Amino acid sequence: MTQTDTISKPGRVAGEAAKRRTFAIISHPDAGKTTLTEKLLLYGGALHEAGSIRARKASRHAASDWMSIEKERGISVTSSVLRFEKDNIRYNLLDTPGHKDFSEDTLRTLVAADSGLMVIDVAKGVEEQTEKLFEVCRLRQVPVITFVNKCDRPGMEPLEVLSNVENKLGIEAIPASWPVGYGQKFQGIYDLIGKELHLYQKSEHGAKKADTVICSLEEGLEKSSLSDAEKEALREEIMLIEDMFSGMDPEGFKKGTVSPVFFGSALNNFGLDVFLNYFKELAPPPQAYSDDSGELHGLDEPFSGFIFKLQANMNPDHRDCAAFVRVTSGQFKRGLEVVHAGTGKKVRMSTPHTLMGDERHILEEAYPGDIVSLFNPGFFRIGSTLYSGSPVSFNVIPLFTPEHFMKVSTKDPFKRKQLREGLKQLSEEGVVHVFEVPNGVGNELLLGTVGVLQFEVVQHRMATEYGVELHMQPVSYNSARWLPSESEKIIEKLESSYSTHITRDMDENPIVLFDSAYALTQAEEKVGAENLFKYKQD
Repeated sequence: MTQTDTISKPGRVAGEAAKRRTFAIISHPDAGKTTLTEKLLLYGGALHEAGSIRARKASRHAASDWMSIEKERGISVTSSVLRFEKDNIRYNLLDTPGHKDFSEDTLRTLVAADSGLMVIDVAKGVEEQTEKLFEVCRLRQVPVITFVNKCDRPGMEPLEVLSNVENKLGIEAIPASWPVGYGQKFQGIYDLIGKELHLYQKSEHGAKKADTVICSLEEGLEKSSLSDAEKEALREEIMLIEDMFSGMDPEGFKKGTVSPVFFGSALNNFGLDVFLNYFKELAPPPQAYSDDSGELHGLDEPFSGFIFKLQANMNPDHRDCAAFVRVTSGQFKRGLEVVHAGTGKKVRMSTPHTLMGDERHILEEAYPGDIVSLFNPGFFRIGSTLYSGSPVSFNVIPLFTPEHFMKVSTKDPFKRKQLREGLKQLSEEGVVHVFEVPNGVGNELLLGTVGVLQFEVVQHRMATEYGVELHMQPVSYNSARWLPSESEKIIEKLESSYSTHITRDMDENPIVLFDSAYALTQAEEKVGAENLFKYKQD
């Protein structure tokens, strides 16, 4: 069943879902993702003044970067959820970390999105992290829309950018808008869909919407400051590409093999108006998810949703933990009693919230595609399913095995309890994997992460949120693999193997650690690679 089939005859719930667009922004670090996020909020009416990167120096920070470590370092280290409405469409924007060390959080967030907005630096093209994140979108057949950023700076020619996207990602790049001018001469965007030229005037630090004059191509070229040679070159380029968008394969776009490309400058607000004009038409509304049995769970079914993120201490005054739920079906109402699929426990959702970075507002109702923040009663986990009708479960979010390891203890022996409590909370959020140290002492635990910078985040958050200063010591483990829950015989074989160490995480799930890649290969031959999992699911 296609996405169109699920909403072709909408009931009330599917009709509301059709007004939603839930998307994740993906990019390599420094491509301007956070700035673009701010400007989408500005143009969507959620902000009156954007806190751009330059404005941070004047003590303002991006709305999506709310953790203190993010404000101090100027990078995103955790996904955040932002919501705005424009032209009767509700946008749920999932802002993700760009740095590869936080890719686990990003990959989980992509599961909750119906489309991806790929941000590319015009000077650098498609970079390593963008390729990895795009691959996840490709595997899920998530439509991807591309925004080529920083066109106000020297970079590749527009045709070269399209070629770069196609060569690096193996997709067809279809121009939907085209830059007028290059680098310092960048002054406008030609809308290839509406056949209009937008000329812009810079505003102070891009904090306000850019003043725009909309006119025909020829009228705009006459008003521009381009030389005659540059005008003629632009005309030739537009003649070459102007019919490409109308010929775009819609099925290829839905499957992620074709991407419409917009050009602009998020810092100066150039091209954002054209982009948003068409984004609501291009980005798909919420789709039905498949349940554990592989059956599509219809949008008009009673409420269901899955938790894709946990975040503790968003408000330092309240030692709580927020669970981010992607609504997959039905109407969610404040006060609704839901069942936790993993435990069968019933919970009344009396204080659901909508989010804007770390700001919370009571939410009365939500529909498929919406993101609801719920109080974690203590047994919610990443990947947990909540439902209110017939039992259903979505097993969609993998937890990845760590690639880097540190032995950790507290500098204050009287804070062992806080050490375990804090690390247990961070492990439940997916920030870090926490294991017992094989043959360790009581004051030591083993941390595992996908990226090295996660250790710094753990250290920072343990100190600021739990008052525990950590002592970290590198250990020589090369890799790890989860074991099946019924694994006694496998464990017996592995314990007799050279350079393997069996331990458990804080939920008592068994995992094996390897001293080398050779040890992993030997273990796979001994017990079968199918019994050693690169990820586990809740």
